[in-house]
Amino acid sequence: MTSHSIDGSALADQVELYACPRCTVDAGSPCRTPRGMVASTYHTGRFILVPALAKAAAVPTPRDRRPGKPWRPGAPVVRPPAIAPKNLPDIRIGYARCSTDDQELAAQLDALKAAGCRRIFHEKVSTRQRTLPKLIEAVEFTEPGDILSVTNLDRLGRDAEELLAAPRRLAERGVRLEMLGGPLPGIYDPNGPGRIVFAVFAAFAEALRDGIREKTLAGLASAEQRGRRGGRPPVVTDDMLTIALKRRAEGQSVTSIAQGLIIPTGANAGKPVSKSALYEALKAYDEQQADEIRRERAALAAAALPELVDGESALYGGQQLAAPADL
Repeated sequence: MTSHSIDGSALADQVELYACPRCTVDAGSPCRTPRGMVASTYHTGRFILVPALAKAAAVPTPRDRRPGKPWRPGAPVVRPPAIAPKNLPDIRIGYARCSTDDQELAAQLDALKAAGCRRIFHEKVSTRQRTLPKLIEAVEFTEPGDILSVTNLDRLGRDAEELLAAPRRLAERGVRLEMLGGPLPGIYDPNGPGRIVFAVFAAFAEALRDGIREKTLAGLASAEQRGRRGGRPPVVTDDMLTIALKRRAEGQSVTSIAQGLIIPTGANAGKPVSKSALYEALKAYDEQQADEIRRERAALAAAALPELVDGESALYGGQQLAAPADL
């Protein structure tokens, strides 16, 4: 057999055994660019799933896949479901993710440890980063019969498409998915009736994420238009908060932002804002936005659920459905 190191097509066959978490193409197809062309190289998050390529810098797309030409799907890869070993104790592997909040990550880790996870993969990933490398590692670490545990379904992806694909990929490996909280707590069956509710809340999670972004932008515009208020002026003014929010959205740290904000008036005029004062201002802003989102989400869930579960309102399978956890 020709070595993968010199046979590009054989190497591509190995990579294409997996779906791509970056461009979301299914197994059996080459990677795709945002403009709908065949990518010249396979995405990193995909080829590292091949053990022999875990440390490779790049994997070029072979000529027979027509790189640079309009993308079209290849023949689907059909793999029989892995058979889980019987009469063995459950082995739980945990996965936790957050963007910036250390307390949120700690709460997830505590819940996964309490659930009996033998190993936990976790990461802090910017909302701008598309791939979730530790989730890929967690999935690859599992073996048939294992359980992958998360605190809520929204930890499994950034949008509805990723969330819906995750349980299917786990099932192909013979791995069960467990959610410790959220709308469908317990072991999830992707072929059972719960898949309808899963799809509903996957869509809710994506809509909520989009709503957070829209509200942040709206809040920035509102802060820019507001004038000074009566009473003692705050340490962090509306104009300063607007600048701070923009810089935070760009990925700057609170320490760096505070050093660039200069107090305009008063006894401390000309000095930078303290880090603690900026933390308090950002916290108050975030809490206000979160409260508004919770109220809107509760209204959305109350209006939508009776239609989606055939008149059973918020009851499904004898369990009370909860709204999605905060993202």
